[in-house]
Amino acid sequence: MLGVLERRTPCVVAVRERLTTAARLADQIADFPKLSGRAELVRLLGLLVAGCHSWLEMFGVEHVFSHPSLPPSRGQVEVKLGKRTVYLDRLFELEKVVAELDGSALHSSAADRERDIRRDAALAALGYLVVRYTYQRLIAEPEAVRAELLQILTMRRHQLHVA
Repeated sequence: MLGVLERRTPCVVAVRERLTTAARLADQIADFPKLSGRAELVRLLGLLVAGCHSWLEMFGVEHVFSHPSLPPSRGQVEVKLGKRTVYLDRLFELEKVVAELDGSALHSSAADRERDIRRDAALAALGYLVVRYTYQRLIAEPEAVRAELLQILTMRRHQLHVA
């Protein structure tokens, strides 16, 4: 009953909060082939399956991370850091490079910055290189972000002696 655009938020929140999965939502809309706005919902579910849990992550996948010049990456990858579990925005597994997208909603205070720094250090102890991209940079410079990320990934492959 919601409009096409209004359907996005409940779907994203339900998957992000782990109340359901994108696969379950896809099963539900499969029963409604004539659903208004179905194509947009299918596209949204594809992004959720790709590990997107925010609008910024969706933009990143559509305009940066899925570009053919970059190797495949996975989103919302679960990693144990001691007793806690964290979810990586985008992981380039072979290179052990993590791309984190810092929107203002979760990365604006000094406490948020401290949390991110501690998390990055814990990931570095496991061999991961964390690269952070701000909302402003990702939106304004997707080509530059993509080129920089490709350079980082190339260097990491060289450093790690992987093809």
